[in-house]
Amino acid sequence: MTEQLPPALPFEPEFLIGHAIQAASRAYAPYSNFHVGCVLVDELNQLHYGCNIENAAYGPTNCAERTALFRAIADGHRPKSFQLLAVVGDTAKPITPCGVCRQVMVELCKPDMPVVLANTRGDYTVTTVKELLPGAFTSKDLEEDL
Repeated sequence: MTEQLPPALPFEPEFLIGHAIQAASRAYAPYSNFHVGCVLVDELNQLHYGCNIENAAYGPTNCAERTALFRAIADGHRPKSFQLLAVVGDTAKPITPCGVCRQVMVELCKPDMPVVLANTRGDYTVTTVKELLPGAFTSKDLEEDL
């Protein structure tokens, strides 16, 4: 089932998916050959691209979603200022972020920020950061007395 983005958002899903596919074409994935792309929309409607970057040691590998978020932060955009994230992979169903990416999204994005999950065939669904990681560990958990 395909859902439409809320009308207040600046871009249609097909536009975002196309840009995420472009980002995936830049992936460095010599070990898995699994290319993932991401596009992040900031508060000025600018696009920030991310792709997965693998490493022979596996642990240092970085996912497309984190690459886009870290890049935007490094370029001077503030956490929680992002409007939308779209991620795409060559999968049968719309791709979903890994647990580490979900946790980073909770840290850097608003809970109600839309996330477009897509595949290269154009299938997609729209969810939110909060729906991707219910019961997330946040900075508020660090403030509670144990």
